[in-house]
Amino acid sequence: MSEVCVLPRFHMASLSLAPGVQVDLPEGAARHVQVLRLQPGDALRLFDGAGRECLATVTEMGRKAVSVVLGEAVEEPRELPVRVTLAMGMPANDRMDALVEKAAELGVYAIQPLVCARSVLRLDGERAAKKVAHWQAVAVSACEQSGRAVVPKVHPVASLQSWLQSAEAHAGASAVMRGVLSLREAVSVREWLANAAPQGLEGAPQDWSFLSGPEGGLSAEEEALALSRGWSAVSLGKRVLRADTAPLAMLSVLGAQFED
Repeated sequence: MSEVCVLPRFHMASLSLAPGVQVDLPEGAARHVQVLRLQPGDALRLFDGAGRECLATVTEMGRKAVSVVLGEAVEEPRELPVRVTLAMGMPANDRMDALVEKAAELGVYAIQPLVCARSVLRLDGERAAKKVAHWQAVAVSACEQSGRAVVPKVHPVASLQSWLQSAEAHAGASAVMRGVLSLREAVSVREWLANAAPQGLEGAPQDWSFLSGPEGGLSAEEEALALSRGWSAVSLGKRVLRADTAPLAMLSVLGAQFED
């Protein structure tokens, strides 16, 4: 691994790529720089979450503020070659935090938290907005660690029924592969991928969406609703996976299928 790869990385939403420009780091990044005890002259990397990244050098360390001077742009793509959206019945306790973190590390493009019939965790209003903001911060942190320069979007919490309707409307004429991770009779993921992308990445759809239930899975009515809207029931194997395991397993399968 090159020296550039192991430099500390920090997210900075508004990032100029003009070398020589001096900027103050955001509060959170400045705090991390101080915890790491970096000194003027030490190098780090900054990324904006939309794919742009550059080297930077610490120039000033204050009690709360840290200034850096921007260096050359970094071109080091680490995204999956396909865009994957995970729509998930939110698991309870801290499992959603871990799910968002690991999904971001594995290359997810977007995350849609859902309230389903069997959901234990039910959020709405201000509480839901605070949770989404927290999960978005978890995704940023995971990207800092994993080397991604694109931060996955965590969408506002929605009900399964309303999201299915919205997803169908936004898909339009574009080709989107849509799979329900099912515990019932379903085609194996190997067969499904072979039919969807017989030539591998070449000619494969760019957009993929997967629907997964909360603890207890989707109800029969919810799964039937998705299937009636053109989704395919997909099986990840004979074992029963937890609500926070199945989406990550699907991401891993896609990564193995399409990444070099």
